[in-house]
Amino acid sequence: MSLFHTPFIAAPMAGGTSSVALVKAVQDGGGLGFLAAGYKSVESMTAEIAAARGAGLRFGMNVFVPDPAQLPPGAGARARLEEYRAALEADAARYGVTMPPLRLDDDDAWQGKIDALLADPVEFVSFAFGLPGTAVVKALQKAGTTVISSITTVDEALAAAEEGPDAIAVQHHTAGGHTAAFLTSGGPRAESTTAGLLAQVRAAVGLPLIAAGAISDGAVLRDVLAAGADAAQVGTALVRTEESGARQVHKDALGDPGFTETAMTRAFTGRWARSLVNDFVRDHHDAPEGYPAIHHLTAPIRAAASAAADPHRVNLWAGAGWRSARTGSASSVVKEFLSGL
Repeated sequence: MSLFHTPFIAAPMAGGTSSVALVKAVQDGGGLGFLAAGYKSVESMTAEIAAARGAGLRFGMNVFVPDPAQLPPGAGARARLEEYRAALEADAARYGVTMPPLRLDDDDAWQGKIDALLADPVEFVSFAFGLPGTAVVKALQKAGTTVISSITTVDEALAAAEEGPDAIAVQHHTAGGHTAAFLTSGGPRAESTTAGLLAQVRAAVGLPLIAAGAISDGAVLRDVLAAGADAAQVGTALVRTEESGARQVHKDALGDPGFTETAMTRAFTGRWARSLVNDFVRDHHDAPEGYPAIHHLTAPIRAAASAAADPHRVNLWAGAGWRSARTGSASSVVKEFLSGL
């Protein structure tokens, strides 16, 4: 039996998609669910942990690692952010919302979340957007937590392994939502398949591996397991399910034949992420780097677009296998993935 007791892991999806209800449905189907601390306060994160425990669930928590280079960004980067803010005025005017001032100090309550996870440990903690540091890894392990670092290249895997995590999540560029890249730009690439990248990482490090990126059905799950994965992390395939907390406009877009491709974009948050290509992605194809400052700039536009059921000004995170995402219960989706094993 693997470290996770199942080959199916529900990817942590920040912004409300990874609900306690989704974690429960995934567990009912035979998988392991993750909650996402990203964009939440420490209090909201701990409340979700309490709710999941109260429901008797096994689960993990994902935490964003802040980028010191963005806290705050340098003068040149700040000037580019101000230019982008001005470029967003037309989008804001479409919905009658006001553009907020630049926010350059948001570290997503990093230390508070680490302190809370040490004070009241959960079974699994995964990290994205960077490495947490050896001291954090060791402290969490001492508290009884299994630690997972996320990477996108062999070089990142080697750097992660130096810190001594229990496992590594190997994210291919076909994955939906934000890239976990931290040693490269994380922009568009044309490298191997998810199984191919996983095999490269398997040859470089001796840790349990989780495959992520376009794990769209049971056949792909079997491929990555055959390539050496201990489990696969599945995100987009769960977004449309009943228990997903994703916005309805997002769920509907994934099933809309009017959307025909995905692309990596920085338009919504200032960090590369894979989304369905809509008007906002097209209009802001040259958006600068600047996470999470751009996330805060576009937040009122995205909220207004969602309220108006307008899919063309909201982030529609989607992996390359998005067409297979279906409605119904997440438990049924998990069972279908696992049925051929």
